[in-house]
Amino acid sequence: MSSISAPLPPPADTLGEHIARTLKLALPVMFSRAGLLVLAAVDSAMTGHASSTELAYYALAAAPQIFTMLIGIGLLLGTVVLTAQADGAGRTQETGVVWRIALLHAAGYGLLMLGLMYTGEAFLRAIGQSADLAQGAGQVMIIFGWSLPAMLLYIATTLFLEGIGRPLPSLLIMIIANLLNAFLNWLLIYGNWGFPALGAEGAALATTIVRWFMFFAVAAYTWLYIDTLRYGVRGPLKDGWRLARTLRRIGYPMALTQGLESGSFTAMTLFAGLLGPVQVAAFQIIMTLIALVFMCALGFSTAASVRVGNAVGRRDPRGVRLAGWTAVGLVIIVLSACGLAFISVPEWLVSIYSNDPEVLAVAGSALAIAAIILIPDGVQAVLMGSLRGIADVWPASAMFFIAFWLVMIPLGYLLGVVWGGGAHGLVKAIFAGCITAAVLLAMRFQVVSARIHKAV
Repeated sequence: MSSISAPLPPPADTLGEHIARTLKLALPVMFSRAGLLVLAAVDSAMTGHASSTELAYYALAAAPQIFTMLIGIGLLLGTVVLTAQADGAGRTQETGVVWRIALLHAAGYGLLMLGLMYTGEAFLRAIGQSADLAQGAGQVMIIFGWSLPAMLLYIATTLFLEGIGRPLPSLLIMIIANLLNAFLNWLLIYGNWGFPALGAEGAALATTIVRWFMFFAVAAYTWLYIDTLRYGVRGPLKDGWRLARTLRRIGYPMALTQGLESGSFTAMTLFAGLLGPVQVAAFQIIMTLIALVFMCALGFSTAASVRVGNAVGRRDPRGVRLAGWTAVGLVIIVLSACGLAFISVPEWLVSIYSNDPEVLAVAGSALAIAAIILIPDGVQAVLMGSLRGIADVWPASAMFFIAFWLVMIPLGYLLGVVWGGGAHGLVKAIFAGCITAAVLLAMRFQVVSARIHKAV
């Protein structure tokens, strides 16, 4: 069996080449990953048009399940690394073993999170949410819980397919899933065609059905259409224990980083819940719009990670810095345009998600403030991707802890809750956290890239 892997691309000689290569990598990631977020964005929009109270239930329930889901995704990110390495080295049968090991991890973690979702109402009451919000959101959390194993199983399979260079099936399934989700929301949120009007519970039920569809569809493709002999999709789990340990070793720092960031934003949503249904509904709209724009940053982050990693492999310190800072420059340009839209038409953007006059007033004014978040949030994401390309992850996790847990969360509670700033105060605290993360990660990237220069 051949052990020859594809050669690394030659270094880019000009800034124009750096820009072109970064865009070539970033654009597909934007579209494929955006599909996951569009599911949640459609849920928020359709639930918001049912009522602001139902949107508040949805927001409080969605935040904890997204937090746990992102940690699980972090634990599974080693799947694409191990799969790509094995495929590139000619050990193609090992890729299927990696996939099946990842499925076992995904199933175990998903079932654990399902159990935790049953404690949702008690958790929300314990942190001070009102009895009505805690009860309504708690029921939605239970329904979401049943979707978590499916989502992680889907992610594990998608990462395997990306690792062997087959991303298209997952993208096509995602397109179908978004159409199915919108239709099921129409039935279950509003009670069309004789179905009961379930509001936020209907949105969560639609999401659960769609996530299981996504997993079964992508698993069926993998099982039936992938060359099972070549890729080891079936058969004994050769070297399974070793691969499982490696998968966890790669996944731990990634899970910690994602957990620190997503956990801090979950805390901000819970702070909004302390201020009542109008504030939490408005804050949910703002965070949904920011998250949609963040998909652009995620694309550039992934491109930076790959291109910086290639430069490190070539022992090209100039290429490391150019790849990283080119991605930073591009994300600033793109997110500046998005921020201009936030400032220019905030009322129109928030009206997509709600028709409640109180919610629209709060969200519209806060969205104009939120425009300043986009650039530092995008920059910190790209710099994090660059540091991953250098395999410098643990220090970045510490910087995330400082920025989001020592700066953003205390400031959010102070500005939003104690001083009565509401959604506006929470948005200002998020800006402080993102700008802190961007500065710290920029300093770290400069230090690490300088070390590479000295080593060459």
